[in-house]
Amino acid sequence: MSSVTLTRYYAAVDSGDLDGAMALLAPDVRSAILVPGRTVRGTDRQALRDYLTGRGAVVRRHVPLRETVEGDLEFVYGKVVEDERTTTGYFLASVRIDEAGLIAAYQVAFDPELSLLPDA
Repeated sequence: MSSVTLTRYYAAVDSGDLDGAMALLAPDVRSAILVPGRTVRGTDRQALRDYLTGRGAVVRRHVPLRETVEGDLEFVYGKVVEDERTTTGYFLASVRIDEAGLIAAYQVAFDPELSLLPDA
């Protein structure tokens, strides 16, 4: 298991453990999710839970391809795979970790076409 909090967050989300994912977030986490055609913003855990539960019942998994930590910032680049077969796009996510070790701010951009890696 990765020591990167953001990678652990994605693993919890992908396994359906939303309570576990929410436990990694500060209560007042600020978020921006940039997907084609819209941006979803939030100012607390409930906003992220609402976004996640509103996506529907697709079997989806975040596959980290690169991750790094710089001070209190974490970065993950990866692809999203649905039904264990189809890559639906690529994401670049970053978070700020607070003094309690929780995600205090979360920003992610998703694109269905562009991969930064030639072999992804």
